Amino acid sequence: MRDNRRMANPHPPRKDTGSAKKDAAPRTIALNKRARHDYTLEDRHEAGIALQGWEVKALRAGRIAFTDSYAMVIGGEIFLIGAQITPLITASTHVIANDRRTRKLLLHRHEIARLVGAVERDGYTLVPLAMYWKQGKVKLEIALARGKQAHDKRAAIKDRDWARDKQRIMRRHNKDA
Repeated sequence: MRDNRRMANPHPPRKDTGSAKKDAAPRTIALNKRARHDYTLEDRHEAGIALQGWEVKALRAGRIAFTDSYAMVIGGEIFLIGAQITPLITASTHVIANDRRTRKLLLHRHEIARLVGAVERDGYTLVPLAMYWKQGKVKLEIALARGKQAHDKRAAIKDRDWARDKQRIMRRHNKDA
């Protein structure tokens, strides 16, 4: 005889917690540590970047160098110049890769207008700070920056060293107590 009682489902339905991509925090691809040393950073903006397929594959492998890169206004649009994305050997055989090509940054019109005004009127420089993944897309953080003088760099180094020494002293003091 059949038992008409319901049996407990050994696999209850999962609760939908949303997509893992939407919940994930941005993952850093590369940082431009030199920019914080050479420039005084004022205002930061997040921009998309127009990439080719081989470049995305190379970025997944972390093959980017920001050292001599900067952003420039050309014809009312903003472009990333000098960033080197080294192609993977296996990525594409039919495309001739230019690792230092000029890449277009994707911003809203009002953001471009604000940045163009600051660069042309106020003498700021657009410097890339970081590249990261956000919801499956590559984003670039750029900043309006002013170049530091040599004495400013020395003062920043002195302050950073003092902060490090202060932390070391506090750790030793707290460890002994």
